[in-house]
Amino acid sequence: MRWTWTRFADLGVDGLYDALALRARVFVVEQACAFQDPDGIDRRCWHLLGRRDDGALMAYLRVVDADATAGERGEPSIGRVVTAPEARGTGVGRELFAEGLARCLDAWPGRGIRLNAQARLERFYGGFGFRRAGDDFLEDGIAHIPMWRAP
Repeated sequence: MRWTWTRFADLGVDGLYDALALRARVFVVEQACAFQDPDGIDRRCWHLLGRRDDGALMAYLRVVDADATAGERGEPSIGRVVTAPEARGTGVGRELFAEGLARCLDAWPGRGIRLNAQARLERFYGGFGFRRAGDDFLEDGIAHIPMWRAP
């Protein structure tokens, strides 16, 4: 995997298109969730894109800036974590999340990190040190849980 860590303005047309297409493919089509994915938050985020050698986007996540997460003690928040269906079972998802976590730890040393996880992935994120930080809630018809990783 070739990893690109970039701000929104530097994604470029192809990077933005590929990210939105992968997010829609999984979150809207595969998970049958009718929601407005481009939510206005992307502009305040770092974006991590994982591409195969042929340039195909296989993995993506975004990190909302620590200073943009009101009410969360200035902690970054990881979201829109997605792996292409054809890359599942290959370790790419773990590689993606490990890379994103490392980028957060470098950018915001000494701060906790938040995420809202699909409930079925609690164990996955737990393997990276995240713990439940509240009650289950529904988001776009899917059970989620707030999670937090201590600094």
